[in-house]
Amino acid sequence: MHEDGLPGAVQEPETDTVDHIKQLETKVAQLERAVDSHAVIDQAIGVIVAVARMTPAQAWDLIRETSMCTNIKLRHVAELIVAWGTTGALAADIREEIYRRLNDRIVW
Repeated sequence: MHEDGLPGAVQEPETDTVDHIKQLETKVAQLERAVDSHAVIDQAIGVIVAVARMTPAQAWDLIRETSMCTNIKLRHVAELIVAWGTTGALAADIREEIYRRLNDRIVW
């Protein structure tokens, strides 16, 4: 504001700095979520590669297609697959779709 209190004045430097810090904090939080998602997806690819003897690219396609066909977010599909690798139980949410896709791709 102007000294007379009217709108339209240049913001105070402190306000600009605070706004910039808030923007940077938001970006950092977004990047942290992206890194976490990427790690879980990579782990899920590893589970599929080990279980189905597929290439990482084929495993990625399987995970992505499962997400699209089940309308479940990719990260959640990846989390369910990682849990499958840990527990041996594949969640009902994706079981049928995963098994169908595995059977289509694997020559038993």
